[in-house]
Amino acid sequence: MASEASARTDIHHTGEAITIAQPGSLYCVDCGYAVSTVATGSLPECPACGGESFRRGSIFDRPKAPKTASMEGPVEAAEWLDEVRAEIDQAGSYLAFDEGDHEYAVVRLETGWTRIGRSRTADLRFDDPTVSRRHALVVLTAGGNLRALDDRSLNGLYVNGERVDWAVLSDGDELEVGRYRLHVVQA
Repeated sequence: MASEASARTDIHHTGEAITIAQPGSLYCVDCGYAVSTVATGSLPECPACGGESFRRGSIFDRPKAPKTASMEGPVEAAEWLDEVRAEIDQAGSYLAFDEGDHEYAVVRLETGWTRIGRSRTADLRFDDPTVSRRHALVVLTAGGNLRALDDRSLNGLYVNGERVDWAVLSDGDELEVGRYRLHVVQA
């Protein structure tokens, strides 16, 4: 009973002002989604499920896998992806993603590693708390094989709606990195 009572005091709620001495993560009690606590402020609703209760993360317990829309299966590629394919004029492997407001970005993958994350050293940088500093790696081999690896990210790497540690990629596959969806395009 004592541990149950202390666990309840560790719960924080949406709108509650928080002051955390060190940056870290709070996990949604309902779905396990991680929310970064970089600055002092009030807690938002959970971006994944709308939950309002969060618990401080610990290195000794692993939160349950986050429930996200992508876990229900791959989302149909948006119409803008057809436009991307039509505009590519050089053979190769690319990652394309929607930047919002009907704007999209296309990144050509070079042979070797492409680091994806929030870090300033990432090759493909997303400055968003749902993305880990070192979130994922995409490797293009000299033979043209393409693979994605989870780089010990907090929210995981999803390929076509399934959480993976690593996966072989092919044209049309969708990677979910935090709240971003990246599409593999091979021309």
